Amino acid sequence: MNVILLERLTNVGDLGDEVNVKAGFARNFLFPQGKAVRSTKANRAVFEERRVELERAANEQLGEAQGRAEKLQELVITYVAKAGEEGKLYGSVGTKDIADLVTAEAIEVSKSEIRLPEGVIRTTGEFDVDVQLHSDVTVSIKLNVVAE
Repeated sequence: MNVILLERLTNVGDLGDEVNVKAGFARNFLFPQGKAVRSTKANRAVFEERRVELERAANEQLGEAQGRAEKLQELVITYVAKAGEEGKLYGSVGTKDIADLVTAEAIEVSKSEIRLPEGVIRTTGEFDVDVQLHSDVTVSIKLNVVAE
């Protein structure tokens, strides 16, 4: 299905690109979220009329994300959890836990912005956690998981 992107999406395309995506991805994610419209002559004309407005909004979002990223630079947070003698946690530390800690320490971050490429954390130690505030802005923070 051909769609016109209304914002930049990682691994999909940039604002205004006409891309071919799977129908389910378009119907279930892109259209309901307002991230794309079906590629037709009428929609292309409407998009070209709105292009300046959409680019301005995209630049504002990028600027906001860069401002938030500056506040998160060099942030170190500590999570205290119950753990066994070998450092294995009773449970795990997930994106929601990390988002709550970052929100309490610095600025508001949603759990969907936290990236844990190796999955949830199940041991004590120091970890690098990526916070993706925008498709172009990713900040790495330090997370120390210590035993209670």
